[in-house]
Amino acid sequence: MIAKPPVVPGEDTSPAGADSPAPPALEPPIDDATFAEAHRELLADRSIQFEMPQVEPPEMPQWLGGLGRFISAIWPVVQVLFWVAVAALVLFLLYVLAMRLSGREWRWGRAEAETPESWRPNAAPARQLLGEADALAARGLFSEAAHLLLFRSIEDIDSRRPDLVRPALTSRDIAALDAIPAKPRTAFARIAMAVERSLFARRPLAEADWREARAAYEDFAFAEGWRG
Repeated sequence: MIAKPPVVPGEDTSPAGADSPAPPALEPPIDDATFAEAHRELLADRSIQFEMPQVEPPEMPQWLGGLGRFISAIWPVVQVLFWVAVAALVLFLLYVLAMRLSGREWRWGRAEAETPESWRPNAAPARQLLGEADALAARGLFSEAAHLLLFRSIEDIDSRRPDLVRPALTSRDIAALDAIPAKPRTAFARIAMAVERSLFARRPLAEADWREARAAYEDFAFAEGWRG
């Protein structure tokens, strides 16, 4: 066993070439008086906040509380009115859709964009048409003459309201359109009825039927038939 050499006080015993850091210097302990003074200085510093202040919520105004109670009281009524309004809107839209599909028109109020007289055919073409129909009737073609009056009447209506008469509408449907003023609508219906009798009954019109259709067209086309 090899004996270690004696350690000489002050002699460096670390291995050669090793760098050993010097031990840190220890601060002397703080006594109670010093700690207490530092604590008092910390508390006296106004730049440091140690407490969280309690914020009191503002009081609710009396009128706001009353409004809330009023709304709570009427809320069931408001719900009922809301659903009634929704139902009324749906019914209105269905009504407008039905009017459009049937060829009728719905208008705001009672104001008419056109006066009834604006529906009346011009007198000169109407008289010329009657001359052509009379020529057919003179040959005994009463059904053809009535057909001619009906077709020209439909053309007259379509020329004034192109969006009213649709291909799917029958003459009876056209006679039921509320957009046509009452007097010419009634006269047109008389012509349509005479033509329908000849078509569906497969029976040619007699002279009396033709006279009725001709008189109806005069009510439809001329001013006399438009007077109250």
